[in-house]
Amino acid sequence: MNVRFGALGVAGVLLLAAPVWASAAVSNGSVASVRQQVESSMLVGGDVHIEQDGTVSGVVLRQEEKLPEGVVKLVRDTALQWRFEPIVVDGRTVKAIAPMSLRVVARKVEGGSYEVSLRGVSFQKSETTDPHAVTAMEMAPPRYPELAYQSGATGDVYLLVKVGSDGKVEDAFAEQVNLTFLSREADQRRFREVLAKSAVSAAKRWTFRVPTAGEEATQPYWNVRVPVSYAIQLAGGSQRPETYGRWRSYVAGPRERAPWRSESQEAGSAPDTLAEGGVYMADRNTGPRLLTPLQGG
Repeated sequence: MNVRFGALGVAGVLLLAAPVWASAAVSNGSVASVRQQVESSMLVGGDVHIEQDGTVSGVVLRQEEKLPEGVVKLVRDTALQWRFEPIVVDGRTVKAIAPMSLRVVARKVEGGSYEVSLRGVSFQKSETTDPHAVTAMEMAPPRYPELAYQSGATGDVYLLVKVGSDGKVEDAFAEQVNLTFLSREADQRRFREVLAKSAVSAAKRWTFRVPTAGEEATQPYWNVRVPVSYAIQLAGGSQRPETYGRWRSYVAGPRERAPWRSESQEAGSAPDTLAEGGVYMADRNTGPRLLTPLQGG
């Protein structure tokens, strides 16, 4: 299910700034051509109420009052069409309430309006005390790369981290880097590499608590996903304002697969639906299984 918004319904989606050194000439690889790749999105959180037969009886959106009316309608109308694999506890089907994180994406179309659709969904939450899950111990944030900071380069790096049985990181990989500034295509590639290298370097020094209960405790290693955001502080040292319920513009980078992962392991995964600041198990299905298409219908 896609919906159309007028330009005012997606106010501010194209507010990405271009560094002063970037050329604005309209040519292949120029700032102008990169601008055409810009999309805007927001993460919408909430809960879905699942009946014993797997149908959805209700949707509760987090801070609904902060969300655009059209987004609320799109998410609620779509989610009510979903059907899940029935949830079984102790041999019988039960009702359940599952956490939900959705990425809603807006792209400009002909006529100046915006097409809004759902890109991905996660029914997983970040665990902090679950003995079946990998949880954080020491996760010092990466230092902002000087070149990126001086150039005003900002963005989000979506990491896949391989955690060994001793809780130390065996490997880390940037699955995707979305940049929240405009520049020439060559500079976009350069700064994706700069931010990815910085995030991966920091991740390799992190430590985690590994699972101590259940089947997960016997694994030789675990994969977790960690979103990392690079945002320059505002004047006076304050952080960027709360963005929940507001469109955020970016140039989406290509999705890459970690060398130790197979295509089948990555099927259906959507790293950019995970909220910043959490640690998410990549292979442990802690959420319900959606049987119908994400977009409904």
